[in-house]
Amino acid sequence: MVTRSGELRAGLSRRLESADSRIGPRGCGRAGALPVCLPALAGFWFAFPGAAAPTGGLVALQGEGYVRGMNLPNLIPFRRPRVPVVRMEGVIAAGGRMAAGGRISDAAFAPVLERAFCRGRPVAVALAINSPGGSPAQSALLAARIRRLADRTKVPVFAFVEDVAASGGYWLACAADEIFADATSIVGSIGVIHASFGLHDFITRHGIERRVYTAGEKKGFMDPFLPVRREDEVRLRRIESELHARFIAHVKSRRGSRLAQEEDIFSGDFWLGEAALGKGLIDGIGHLEPVMRERFGEKLRFVPFGPRRSLLQRLRPGIAEETASVFEARQWWARYGL
Repeated sequence: MVTRSGELRAGLSRRLESADSRIGPRGCGRAGALPVCLPALAGFWFAFPGAAAPTGGLVALQGEGYVRGMNLPNLIPFRRPRVPVVRMEGVIAAGGRMAAGGRISDAAFAPVLERAFCRGRPVAVALAINSPGGSPAQSALLAARIRRLADRTKVPVFAFVEDVAASGGYWLACAADEIFADATSIVGSIGVIHASFGLHDFITRHGIERRVYTAGEKKGFMDPFLPVRREDEVRLRRIESELHARFIAHVKSRRGSRLAQEEDIFSGDFWLGEAALGKGLIDGIGHLEPVMRERFGEKLRFVPFGPRRSLLQRLRPGIAEETASVFEARQWWARYGL
């Protein structure tokens, strides 16, 4: 039996490949016993040095990755380590599970992140981030979800910035334990912005009368068809300051002593990779695959994860929604010359 160890290893590896993908780390809940049984004859297990021989003829794989009290990674010493890669690209904005225009939202990525952390036994989760920012609430929801899953499963998280991780995009990156970027990546923009138009003179010149009826004196807050009221401007700036303070607190809590003691870090400015590294906004200049292989070995297996689209969604996209979403996204990307 020992002389056939190579053949047996390959056969068992293929047989367990699909089963292993359904077994999650502790903290992900039990998926129930998998419909996979392995012959556990004593002679068979002698072919695997270091693997204990279980008693009995058949062994069922349980949802938490244990075989009759035996840890599955110890049972399969030749299994290739895996890293789920979650690509988060686009403007951060609320939307359905497949929001138009490549939006990043908590609703779209909640099931993606759950699968990435809980399917199989990942040695780490990699976030490939390419986002100019967007909704503060969606950024906070996603970052909090990433941290909950990472803390629950004890799986480290690495963020890799591509073109840009600015504003809300950097909020997401800070959810990782370590952040890497290319030397040409744009990083930072820790601030809050509100932009709109004032159209009251336009409608007056064209003889347009606007009729608005509200209950509540604050209901017409920042109406673009009315002149700006001083109290509205003061209130808006107060809200922006509160959001900015929460953004700063999030960055400080995640980056800690790695941040340089420079006031301009939180000014809303942004930097290229090398300068961002000097300010402590990132941990290194590097790309996803080489960095992860250096950390976890050359035999590392990368598994892409992303939102799923049904055939109907792919064949019949909402034209109006797609057009509006693309226009909105272009405005965000244009802030960084992209």
